Amino acid sequence: MPPADASANVGTAPVADIGTDTSPGVGENRTDTLVGLGQDSEDTLDFRLPDELLALIEDERTDSLAARARDDGTAPPAFGLSPADDLLDRVADWGPTTTPVGVFYLVPVRVERDLPLVSRWMNDPAVAAFWDMAGPPSVTEDHLRAQFTGDGRSVPCLGVLDGTPMSYWEIYRADLDPLARRYPARPHDTGIHLLIGGLAGRGRGLGSALLRAVADLVLDKRSACARVVAEPDLRNIPSIAAFLSAGFRFSAEVDLPAKRAALMVRDRSLCHLL
Repeated sequence: MPPADASANVGTAPVADIGTDTSPGVGENRTDTLVGLGQDSEDTLDFRLPDELLALIEDERTDSLAARARDDGTAPPAFGLSPADDLLDRVADWGPTTTPVGVFYLVPVRVERDLPLVSRWMNDPAVAAFWDMAGPPSVTEDHLRAQFTGDGRSVPCLGVLDGTPMSYWEIYRADLDPLARRYPARPHDTGIHLLIGGLAGRGRGLGSALLRAVADLVLDKRSACARVVAEPDLRNIPSIAAFLSAGFRFSAEVDLPAKRAALMVRDRSLCHLL
């Protein structure tokens, strides 16, 4: 899992992460960077998706159709997971959600399309300090392909806000991850890792606003999931504050390979109170 991260913050305070490790697993092997404190998300019914986002959605639709063709035996297998293969109730089909900071969409990463962007974010010094993936694009590519060649327990995504890719997310099955050995996991617990890419997206209160929106998406789209979890570095007070602002609660301290973490939990049963 990744340690705390300063790439996302409120003002100048560093905000944070979800674990760090160099192995290809999820949970204990990632670092997340959060940005700022946000507001409660609100749903509206009247919005128009930007053309750039529509293009990304069409890419995912095409991939999904190709995956079905492969399932039918009418097309050759492609590298990595198809949208139909993930164990997270088809993240590619979750659709957009409105937030106080704009229309937001999770778009599963396509390595050939997204590697230059994600690699550039990983080489940002503030991100590299905690994700430990600075270097040539091959470093980031190995990280991404390790998830795509897995069994679907982690789905790396671009976070697209008002048509602009501005963050990187990993949505993963915490109950199937090594993290599950460190806390009393429940079936279908879902974990979140996040980094905000680029200075322009930091310090604007995006972190907790998007965290709340994505946690709401997880609970809405994954009916079997009762909890969304995260594990920022215990020393990263701004990050923990962002999670708390997004409706997570502090559950416990957990020892991970690279840090002592704060286990943060967003409960379905408490959503109506937060």
